[in-house]
This record gives sequence, C-alpha cells and structure tokens, in this order.
Amino acid sequence: MSQKKKASSLRITAAIFSGLILGIVFGLVMPGRFEWMLPVITLITNLYMNALRMMIYPLVFCSLIVGIKGIGSVSETGKIGGQSVLYFVITTLIASLIGLFLPKALRLGEGVQIEMMESNVEATPFTSLLDTVQSLIPANPVASFAEGNMLQVLVFAIIIGITCLSLGEKAKPVVDLAEAMNEISIKIIGVVMYFTPIGVFCSIAGVIYTNGVETIVALGKVLIALYLAMFGYLFIMYGFVVKAIGKCSIRKFFVTIMPAALNAFGTCSSSATLPISKKCADELEVPNEISSLALPLGATINMDAVSILMSFMIVFFANACNVEVNIGLLAVVLLSNTLLSVGTPGVPGGAIASFAALAAIAGLPTGVMGVYISINTLCDMGATCCNVVGDIACSVAMKETVKMK
Repeated sequence: MSQKKKASSLRITAAIFSGLILGIVFGLVMPGRFEWMLPVITLITNLYMNALRMMIYPLVFCSLIVGIKGIGSVSETGKIGGQSVLYFVITTLIASLIGLFLPKALRLGEGVQIEMMESNVEATPFTSLLDTVQSLIPANPVASFAEGNMLQVLVFAIIIGITCLSLGEKAKPVVDLAEAMNEISIKIIGVVMYFTPIGVFCSIAGVIYTNGVETIVALGKVLIALYLAMFGYLFIMYGFVVKAIGKCSIRKFFVTIMPAALNAFGTCSSSATLPISKKCADELEVPNEISSLALPLGATINMDAVSILMSFMIVFFANACNVEVNIGLLAVVLLSNTLLSVGTPGVPGGAIASFAALAAIAGLPTGVMGVYISINTLCDMGATCCNVVGDIACSVAMKETVKMK
C-alpha cells in the first residue's frame, strides 16, 4: 500500500472511530434533550444503510464473475470455495465450544433474577440437507436479488462465471460488462466510505437511545463477559490465522481492516459491510479472484461470533432459570448452533430467530426471548464486528494456501 493510500485509510479509520465514540455519547444524552433529533438520526441511518445495500449485490455478482474468469480454471474455483467453507465450518465449531463452556465454567447467570418479557418470535426451522441443497439453485434469479437471498445470488454468479470461463471469447461481452459494473460499484463504495463516520455516528446513537442506560447496566456483567470472549477469540484465533497461515503482520492486518470492523460494529450488518471488507482485502493485497468468492461466502456462512453469542446466552439463561444443561444437551446445542448460525442472515437482528430455536431445544421458558431481544442489538454489534474480521482473515490466509497463477 502506498504512503498516500495508507494515510487516507488511517484518516478514515480515525474519523469512523470518532463517529462511534461521539454517537455513544450523543445516544446517552439524547433522552429529554435532543429527542427531537431522533427522526433526523433515523433518516440519516436509513440513507447510509441503503447506500451500502444498494451496491452489495451488484458488487458481489460482478466481482465473482470477474474473479472466476480471472482464476482461469474450474478446479481452482472449486478449491477456493471448498477451502473457504472448510475454514468457516471449523472456526464456527471452535467458537460454539467456547460459547458453551466458558459461561458454564464462570457460572454466569447463577443467582440472577430475570424479569420475563413476552415476545412472539418464530423460531428458525430445521431443514433437511436435501431441502438446503435444493434451495441453493434459484428458480428465479431476479427474485433472489429482490429478496436479498445472498446464497442463491452466489450460486447464480458462480454458474454464470464458470459458464463464461468455459465459453472463452464468446462470453467476452458479458465479462467486459461485469468488469465495468465491478469498477462502477467500487467507485461508488469509495464515495460512500467518506460518509461512513456520519452513518456510524447516527447508527450507534440510535442503538444507545433505544436500549437505554438501565438495560445496559442491568445486564452489564454478562455483556462484558460476552465481549471479552468474542474479542479474545477475534485476536487469538484470527491473529493466529493471519500470522501463521497468511504470513501477514498482525499489526498491519488489524490496522487495515479497522474501517470494516468499525462499520460492522456500528451497523450490525456483515452484508452491508461487504463492500468495505472488499476494499480492505484489496489493501491487504488479496487477489480479487480470492476475495470476490471468500468474502461473500463469509458474509453468508461465517457466523463464528454468532455461535459464541447464542451458546453464551443459552447457558446464561439456563443458569438464571435453573434449567439443567448437561453434557448431552450441550452436544445437541453445539451441533444445532453450528447449523443454525450458518443459516443466520448477515443483517441486524438475524440471530433472533435462531436463538428462539436454540432456546426451545434447551428447554428455556419462552419469556427469555423478550429479555434477549432487549439486548440483542448490543450483543449483535460485537458479533458482527468479529464475523467481518474473520471473513477478511480467511481471505488473507487463502492468499497463501491458494497460490494464484
């Protein structure tokens, strides 16, 4: 990275961090003083999120086609996809184990009095492997884009990319169009990046205002323990992956990915952060052929921190409600959590339905859902940040494990 680009990246990072801190402070002082600004805060937040979401699918679809064409081999494409999935499944299992056994060892939740709050949430249903595979192929690709089904968009882009690869020169007009759209998407994201500090400021201010100081303080102990677990996992696990496998300086990695991490923390959306993650991966010199496939896959199936979060809260509520969680139930929750977290959408609140399913499996009272929902956003902020860092760490590692020709 050139000195000019590095200085620009550091300025943007500092601005985003400042927006985050100022947003927290403003969210705390808003009640009673600046409540009249809430509609403005909400409007700016929605505009910022829409600006990011606007470019998610064009960027993912076009960069994937360009990336596959650049790989030049169907077998190499399969190698990148296969390694990405294996990486995410292994790290998700490790994360789930940490989330289950750490709060049990610390006895979090024991002696805590929880006021049950009723909430109607439809649990995420379990589907068979055949149903899951069947739903991968989009019967209507346009509907997949319109409904925001990232997994189907990925599969459709891979099909188009591999077909373009096999057709060679005949598919050149489509590839050229994809390359042009990819450059346009990157340019637009570059402009949106300059408004990220304002977007993060408004997003986090709204979160703090909505949850209130009382909620934060009342559940402060479990939130602190949860954040220590997630960020301990982030620095140890991803630091190891980046240094040992990716042969990249840990300091350089964390400095470079800070804009994506802070944006994810403020917006609670790994999907909306995807364009910024791609920009960070480019600055870490990850080949487009790798990042264009690994990052969208990560935003869809990498839910390491969500696994920690859901396992953590299951044990916490079980202890608080005097529900016995034995080794057998822990094993069931572990496997279920891994499957559910992979299917959790990378959008704000995506883990709520999955947690409802896990709570039912663990035999928890339905009233815990109301309590969980009240702190979900506060939990989701750290989880999304951790997941996004993991996505980029995967692409950095694969820069070494998949040598591009």
